[in-house]
Amino acid sequence: MQLQVEENGIVTLTPEGEELIKDSPMYNEGLRPTRKNEHNWTAYNFASLWIGMCICLPSYALAAGLISLGMNWWQAVGTIVLGNLIVLIPILLNAHAGTKYGIPYPVYARLWFGSRGAHIPSMARGIIGAGWFGINCWFAAGALDTLLVAMSGWGNIAGHLGISFAIMWILNVWIAYRGPDAIRRMEFWAAPTLIVMSLALLVWALTSAGGWGPMLSAPSKLTSTGDFMKVFFPSLTGAIAFWATLALNIPDFCRYSKSQKAQIIGQSTSMPTTMGLFSFIGVAVASATVVIFGEAIWDPAAILAKFSPFVIFLGTLGIILATVTTNVAANVIAPARAVENLMPKKLTYRTGVIITGLVALLMQPWYILENFGNYIFIWLGTYGALLGPIDGIAIADYWFVRKSRIHLSELYQLDGRYSYRGGFNQKAIYALLIGIIIPLVCKYITPLTFVWDGAWIFGLILSMFFYTWFMNNDGSLVSHTEYKSVTKHIGQKTSV
Repeated sequence: MQLQVEENGIVTLTPEGEELIKDSPMYNEGLRPTRKNEHNWTAYNFASLWIGMCICLPSYALAAGLISLGMNWWQAVGTIVLGNLIVLIPILLNAHAGTKYGIPYPVYARLWFGSRGAHIPSMARGIIGAGWFGINCWFAAGALDTLLVAMSGWGNIAGHLGISFAIMWILNVWIAYRGPDAIRRMEFWAAPTLIVMSLALLVWALTSAGGWGPMLSAPSKLTSTGDFMKVFFPSLTGAIAFWATLALNIPDFCRYSKSQKAQIIGQSTSMPTTMGLFSFIGVAVASATVVIFGEAIWDPAAILAKFSPFVIFLGTLGIILATVTTNVAANVIAPARAVENLMPKKLTYRTGVIITGLVALLMQPWYILENFGNYIFIWLGTYGALLGPIDGIAIADYWFVRKSRIHLSELYQLDGRYSYRGGFNQKAIYALLIGIIIPLVCKYITPLTFVWDGAWIFGLILSMFFYTWFMNNDGSLVSHTEYKSVTKHIGQKTSV
C-alpha cells in the first residue's frame, strides 16, 4: 500500500510508500512529497503570499517603465493587469499538480523532462530566480542608501551604495536560509502592513496634488494605433514574464495547500488585483510629484527622502519589508530547490540558498537596471521567451498527456517510467527547442517581429502543441488506464 487519496483529492504517500523510496538518490527531506499534516496553507496564506510578492520596487518600476515608453496611466495599468490575468492561467494549471501530489517544482519537472532531464527546466528557472534575487537586492540597496543619506551623513562614507547592497544581500539570504515555513509566517503579517503603507502613500499623493485630475491628466505619447502596438506587445510580454517564473515553480508553494479550492481562490483574488492596484499607485504617486515638486519622481525612496526623519525611518522599514517578502518567496526557493535536486543526498535547501545568493552577484543586477530598456525588453522579454515553452510543456504533459494522473513514487526512481531514455525525454527537448527557435527567427523577419514581441505566448502555444503531438503519437507511452488506481478510491489507501 503506497498511496492514500484524501477526500479533497490530495494524494500522499503512506509510511510504506515512503519507505520504498527513501533510499533513492533522487529523494531527500526537501524534495519528498508533503505529508497530510503539511497541507496547511489556507486561501489567506496564498493571498498574503501574492500580496507580499507583488508589492515590491520592481512592480513599481514596471509601471514607471511603461509610462517612460509613452503610455498614459490607464494604458500602463491595463497592460499590467492583462499580462497578469494571462499568466494566472498557467499558474493555476501548474499549481494543481503541486497541490494534488505535494511535489516541488524540480520533481514535477521529472514528469515531463525525465529523471535527469529535469535539470534543464529547473536550472533555467533557478538561474532566472537568482537574477531576480540580485535585482531586488539592488533595488532595495538603492532605496536604503537614499534614505540613509537623507537621515544622516551616510553619503560621506566611501562605497556607501555597495555597503547598502551588502546589507540587503545578507538580510535576504539569512531570512531565506530559515526555510519555506518561516516565509509563510512572515507573509501572514507582512501583507496587511504593506497594503496599509501603499494606501497611505496614495492618500498623501491625492491630498497633496489636489485630487485625481492633476495626477492623471497626462496624455499618451503614442498617438497612433501603430505606435501603440509597437510598444504594447513587448510590454505585454514583459508584464507576463514578470511572474512567468512563478508559473513554473508554483508547485513549490502549492504543495502545502489544504485543497485545490484554497490555492485557486487565494491566488485568483490576490495576484492580478494587487499588481493592478500597486501599479496604479506607482503611476498616480509619480504623476502627483509633478504637481507637488515640479518633476516626476519614480523612485519611492527619493519621495520619502523629502519627508521628516520619522517618516523616512518608517518608509525604510516598509521598503525593506517589501523587498524581503518578494525576494525570499519568489526568487530563492526555486533556485535553491534546483541546486538541491542536482545531488539530493549531498546538497540541501540551505546550500542552495547560499549558491543562489552568489550566482545573483555574478549576474550583475546593476547592469540590468541601468535603464528601462534593459529591464523590460532585454531582461523580462528574453527570459519570457525561454520560460513560455517550458510552461507549455508542463501544462501539456500534466493535463493533455497524463490527464493529471501521476505514479508518485516513480518520480523518485532513476529507472522508473519517468526516466525515458537515459533519464531524458527527448520529445520535451525537441518541443522546447521549437518553442524557442521559431520566435527567435521571427525576431529577424520584419513582418513577423510581433511573434518575438509575444515570445512567451507563442512559445508556450508552440511547445504545448508539439509536445502533445509527439507524446500522443508515441506507441511506447504508458496507457492512461494504468493511472486510474491512483485516483479512483477517495479516502482509502490505494496500491499501485
